Amino acid sequence: MRKILLLAALSALPLLAAPSGPARADSAAAVVGNVQPMTTGEDVYRHVCQGCHMPDGKGAMGAGAQFPAFAGNTKLQSSAYPIYVILNGYGGMQWFSGMLKDDQIANVVNYIRTHFGNHYTDAVTAADVAAQRPPATPKEQ
Repeated sequence: MRKILLLAALSALPLLAAPSGPARADSAAAVVGNVQPMTTGEDVYRHVCQGCHMPDGKGAMGAGAQFPAFAGNTKLQSSAYPIYVILNGYGGMQWFSGMLKDDQIANVVNYIRTHFGNHYTDAVTAADVAAQRPPATPKEQ
């Protein structure tokens, strides 16, 4: 009986060895091929914002987190406010100044300010975003 158990254990050893190929992360960075470009404000919203702020822009609460609504949000009246928050983060929200380009931020700000029951029509430009962009650190240059 001991011989059978010993043989079974020895035959299982190759299964416990490290895989022969390279390890791969299960993330978007591991995707090979083209990623859909985010050119419109709606594209940016769908790919970056709606996971927290919800597809209907009504925000969400739960599990110790609160994601504010864009729907009927009077803070959006000032176009500088959402630009600042997207560039620098606020509360538990991360900053996106290193991920999104000025035109993408302008497009998504214009999108949230004209959708979800909002009617702020003074359009934001990439130059407006660039004027608020934090200075690059030496590591980013």
